[in-house]
Amino acid sequence: MTQDGASATLYFGPWYRRSPFFEATRRYGCTAYDVYNHMYLPAYYDDPVVEYWHLLEKVTIWDVGVERQVEITGPDALAFTNMLTPRDLTTCAVGQCKYAPITDENGGIINDPVLLRVDEDRFWLSIADSDVLLWAKGVAVGTSMDVDIGEPDVSPLQVQGPRSREVMDSLFGRYVTGLRYYACAQADLDGIPVVIGRTGWTGEVGFEIYLRDSSRGDELWERVMEAGRPYDIRPIAPCEARRVEAGIFNYGSDMTLENNPLEVTGMEHLVDLGQQADFIGKEALRRIAAEGVRRKLVGVEIAGDSMDGELAEPWPVLADGAVVGRVTEAIYSPRLGRNIGYAWVPVELSMVGTEVGVETAGGMSTARVAALPFADPAKVIPKS
Repeated sequence: MTQDGASATLYFGPWYRRSPFFEATRRYGCTAYDVYNHMYLPAYYDDPVVEYWHLLEKVTIWDVGVERQVEITGPDALAFTNMLTPRDLTTCAVGQCKYAPITDENGGIINDPVLLRVDEDRFWLSIADSDVLLWAKGVAVGTSMDVDIGEPDVSPLQVQGPRSREVMDSLFGRYVTGLRYYACAQADLDGIPVVIGRTGWTGEVGFEIYLRDSSRGDELWERVMEAGRPYDIRPIAPCEARRVEAGIFNYGSDMTLENNPLEVTGMEHLVDLGQQADFIGKEALRRIAAEGVRRKLVGVEIAGDSMDGELAEPWPVLADGAVVGRVTEAIYSPRLGRNIGYAWVPVELSMVGTEVGVETAGGMSTARVAALPFADPAKVIPKS
């Protein structure tokens, strides 16, 4: 939960769900929560800079049960899932994960999940904060495809940081730690059923453990903590500074349904207009591609003193005294030693090195468009 100005209190109620790890997060010192996908998401254990350095130097555990899964099964599961995204999934093998934006009929981004092909006819969409389950069920009603769509009993934990491989090796062995980046596999931890993904929201070496039995959430949490103690494991909240360094976007703040993948830096190559299969939004995106986009979501480096905390509201972007866009995220990177973030700007101002004005909470400043990602552009770290 972002606190802006005076302190605030979040009251727990039955209208939002709790993950299988919720009580463990409270037991281990979480003091603030956000609401994401109608669930409580840990937002604060310690100083975010302390958590940031622990992630970069040691190993961390995150409750990300809010990453709900939309499960698509049945004889037509591949064809149906492929219809939801502009990314061509026909080459996606069992055991692969792919970043796969979901688009509407106008090409607007509904969500940007990580897709897991768990079995031949079983796909999971590990979604960001929007109601993809309802969208997918509605789409299915209008087709004659033989699919079942639902939300399985699946809740992920993330284990992230340079010592994560040692923790996972002690729990699951080389079968898991030998997985390639963006691969997944089914596994078992003394009867606790899971799927392991070589994925995460950090750009660091990391894994996601998808628990398949919510009744064993506390047991799984403690097993991971026990395995991680020799490596100084600690729970943290999602690390904003590290995800921005890695060029990872946050659906709902950096981009919304009003935006399309061709406007988002780095997402353009996921739009395969030449594929034989049809997908929702194909004609709209084909038209947008022919006409050219008018704006882009880009990386920016913002001048000035180090920014304390995260952005509570978008900041105006100015050129020649006029508001032309907005900053969606701005945060100080301890490793890079500068303020970094994302901004929507007109396409003519989207070239790396272009300077714009930014009306920050502390007054006017300047920003320069930067290449994405800000750190480790070849993804050497997570692939190692």
